[in-house]
Amino acid sequence: MPKRKHFSASQKAQITLEILKEEKTVNQIALEYGVHPNVLYRWKKQAMDNLPRLFEDEARGERTRQAEHERQVNELYTEIGRLTTQLNWLKKNLAMLSRSERLAMIEPGLP
Repeated sequence: MPKRKHFSASQKAQITLEILKEEKTVNQIALEYGVHPNVLYRWKKQAMDNLPRLFEDEARGERTRQAEHERQVNELYTEIGRLTTQLNWLKKNLAMLSRSERLAMIEPGLP
């Protein structure tokens, strides 16, 4: 009994592309690669069934990237708001302190 051939995904894609081009018959391609024609018909069917998903995934990927971008922008605006609030609080509270008290807060070791 002959040994089974194992093809990588890229090899299967290349062979299936040859089938879809229809330049050779499925039987000719089967002989060329040493694969049973029924296997080639199955690969062709898988390719045809999954082809629409290829373009759906592309659109879904774009929507995912857009959603991720919006989430990141919202996080950054939240951080900006938090930092602005902290800065305003510091300006307000530091303005009430004397110069020596402010310096003591910045460099605690100085008199």
